[in-house]
Amino acid sequence: MRKYILLGGFLMLWGCGSSKNLQYVVPELDLERYMGTWYEIARFNHPFERGLISNQAKYTLRKDGKVQVLNTGIESDNPEKVKKAEAVAYRASEKKNGHLKVRFFPLISSHYIVIDLDKNYQYAVVTSNSKKYLWILSRSKTMSETLYQRLTEKLQERGFKTQNLIRVTQL
Repeated sequence: MRKYILLGGFLMLWGCGSSKNLQYVVPELDLERYMGTWYEIARFNHPFERGLISNQAKYTLRKDGKVQVLNTGIESDNPEKVKKAEAVAYRASEKKNGHLKVRFFPLISSHYIVIDLDKNYQYAVVTSNSKKYLWILSRSKTMSETLYQRLTEKLQERGFKTQNLIRVTQL
């Protein structure tokens, strides 16, 4: 129960703050194409994923137009233990852009802002409404070093502290 309370408090704080990243939101996000499994290539360190490897997110479009979210990760010191977090995502407004909100608990939602997206939906870069949280995602468990460097350079230009990115081990 304590973990859920801490996570809930964290998500409330995550939802607060500046909205600088909204200037970078992808102008159009086709939810149907975005569905499926995304592997975490890199992320900023934060408490709710600390010590986890092989992180992935599975998105499934529901009949009501919302997105069912299942995040999983394996504890690095106990590979037999898988941690899961389920949520529901929905568009933050009627615009079809990459700004979503994610609800893990009733009355607690956080921003999910897609700020870079491959035209073929093979990689995505996601943040919150502040520059404290960042994920580089891929449809495959690996990403070329050239692409990774290109993405991090673009993120640096946008003011992200890419030296704080943690590369995620995928099994």
